[in-house]
Amino acid sequence: MMPATTYQVEDGHSVIPSTDTPLSGSLPSVAYPILHHREHATTTTARRHIMPYYLRKVNNGKKIGTQADIWGEWSERESKKNFAKRATTVLHQVGRHILDEYSGVPMKGENSTLGIVYETKSCNSMILLEAGNNTMEIDCTSALKESKSRDETAVALIAYQSLGRFLNESFFSNNEGIQKVKLNSLIVSGAIHSEVKPVLSEPVLLTLQNTQPIDPRAEHLCVHWEGSEEGGSWSTKGCSHMYTNDSYTICKCFQLSSFAVLMALSLEEDSVLSALSVITYVGLSLSLLCLFLAIVTFLLCQPIQNTSTTLHLQLSICLFLADLLFLTGINRTEPKVLCSLIAGMLHYLYLASFMWMFLEGLHLFLTVRNLKVANYSSSGRFKKRFMYPVGYGIPAFIVAVSAIAGHENYGTHTHCWLSIHRAFIWSFLGPVAAIILINLVFYFQTIWILRSKLSSLNKEVSTLQDTKMMTFKAIVHLFVLGCSWGIGLFMVIEFGKTVRLIIAYLFTIINILQGVLIFVVHCLLNRQVRMEYKKWFYKMQKGVENESTEMSYSTTHTKMEEAGCQQN
Repeated sequence: MMPATTYQVEDGHSVIPSTDTPLSGSLPSVAYPILHHREHATTTTARRHIMPYYLRKVNNGKKIGTQADIWGEWSERESKKNFAKRATTVLHQVGRHILDEYSGVPMKGENSTLGIVYETKSCNSMILLEAGNNTMEIDCTSALKESKSRDETAVALIAYQSLGRFLNESFFSNNEGIQKVKLNSLIVSGAIHSEVKPVLSEPVLLTLQNTQPIDPRAEHLCVHWEGSEEGGSWSTKGCSHMYTNDSYTICKCFQLSSFAVLMALSLEEDSVLSALSVITYVGLSLSLLCLFLAIVTFLLCQPIQNTSTTLHLQLSICLFLADLLFLTGINRTEPKVLCSLIAGMLHYLYLASFMWMFLEGLHLFLTVRNLKVANYSSSGRFKKRFMYPVGYGIPAFIVAVSAIAGHENYGTHTHCWLSIHRAFIWSFLGPVAAIILINLVFYFQTIWILRSKLSSLNKEVSTLQDTKMMTFKAIVHLFVLGCSWGIGLFMVIEFGKTVRLIIAYLFTIINILQGVLIFVVHCLLNRQVRMEYKKWFYKMQKGVENESTEMSYSTTHTKMEEAGCQQN
């Protein structure tokens, strides 16, 4: 086979060879043959070694994982722009190296480690290629009119089984006013290996398998990947949608590139997302107001100043800061460094919230246990000495270790939160699950002690009454915080559409109730706080009345002076 260049046509009929040097900040160029004895690489087994070796090179010599691992690592480590540049380079280079190994015999290949399937054929007539239940039909006769050796020209179709998780709809260049879209096919690439630049006077026909059930009311967009100085994006330019049924979508494109199908969300799905967004912003705003009032109460209400109030105060401060940062920063995905910092701070603040909830459970358990032995001092000294290092130090340690082990997993292309890639989310969910379980043990033991050991005491004893109220409040904390993030745990597990929708609503609603319930349970339901509120309102009312009286007296005095002057 004579030397040739692999071409992928972009921007209508302009042509970009895939051997171009990668853009600044992208992958290192790999322009040499992967197998030194190419003439011996005639079997499919031999060819399967090509791509792992190649990806070890472009992944800076690190041990190869699955394709999903590699794409996932790049997507979390790089900014959106740099990840798009990497994707542009890899898509071109993969096509080139597959075609470099074409020996003139039609061949289908599969690499389960990399998650790609492909087919190569000689491009000498109307050719139909199939890869991963996706097909491409191309008229090689018209595309290669100037080629002198069509029999030695190869064409390939490559399907990426995992890439769509990362090179997804968030890269869609939306110039048509479409609100929401989602990827609904595998990403497939078409490439030609020729000594001349192909000119597509006839479009290629692509039949792409749908990856999700279609909504008959939804609009389907055929897109191709368009590399640029800004990284790259999905574009509809040069592609048009022809037909869609329950299984497949047919597209017509005037370029060879990487292709996919985007499905514009139906009005129903769009309204669901809008409803969740409204609930989140309105609910968190209400939660922030309640947390602010609770913080002011805990700071200024003298009759309730004790260890329990200190614990409630610190929990409220952590939740207030976390909710405020979530409300203002969760969608600030660019620049990448800022997004990573926001994700790290959210990780820390939510962990600190749970740690203070753990300390509340420990304080309650020690209080009830010491009721039994009539000894309070030891537990009080213990908490005052250790609660701040535990409440703020342990979360800081967890976040520091997580950042050192995988700082690139802070912040994604869509949200400034922890990546679920390689189970990094468990650096948050793991400690949370442990705290919930430990607190459950504390609360069950507390209830058991209150029921079995103190049942003979006078039920009007104030200490016992206070302890029961503390138990009730602590269980409310566990229910609200524990349920919200317990439900959040299921959001990282694959479920059906309806179940995921229910989980999303429950998580959103319960999460925003945290601040409201803290204010209601610890302030409005506390008799001492209510009495203090009455005093504050009375003083405010008295102050307003005094000010009104002074203004009235001043006005009357002024009028009398004016009347006296007129008589004189």
